Amino acid sequence: MKRRCASPVRLVVAIVFVALTAACASPRTNRVEAVDPEVERQAILAVIGRMEAAWNRGDFRGYMEGFANPDVVFVSRGEFQQDWQGTLDHYIRDYGGPANERGTLHFFDIKVEFLAPDAAQLISRYRLERARNGQDGINTRLMRKRAGKWVIALNHVSSREHSS
Repeated sequence: MKRRCASPVRLVVAIVFVALTAACASPRTNRVEAVDPEVERQAILAVIGRMEAAWNRGDFRGYMEGFANPDVVFVSRGEFQQDWQGTLDHYIRDYGGPANERGTLHFFDIKVEFLAPDAAQLISRYRLERARNGQDGINTRLMRKRAGKWVIALNHVSSREHSS
């Protein structure tokens, strides 16, 4: 019995068919858009700047726009706050009085390290100047980019109070 060899055309068609089948069957990977770290860093710093300005004018809801809502994890004074609303309630309860009791907030020595295109670690110092019981300390924050907007998903505050 005589064996026939596949024609070159049939061989090419078979290879193309197998390649196309494999390509369609394989899971598609999400393409990560190229990001400019400096543009993203400036966007994160803008969030922090808006938060500082909101605090200083007594706008706690505006301050809270920098946090993931409702699922922010907030750790302060050795305790977890309940969530976004619990954190807002904490700020209003503890700092919601007159401007001299609220104090003036300033973030500085801000360092941003990108962990992924949609995640960054931010570490900064802060100072809260007020007539009584001023504070300073360090914030450690996990920033996440959600729906094109940077928000704080995890916030940890290590603070020192200054008795006056």
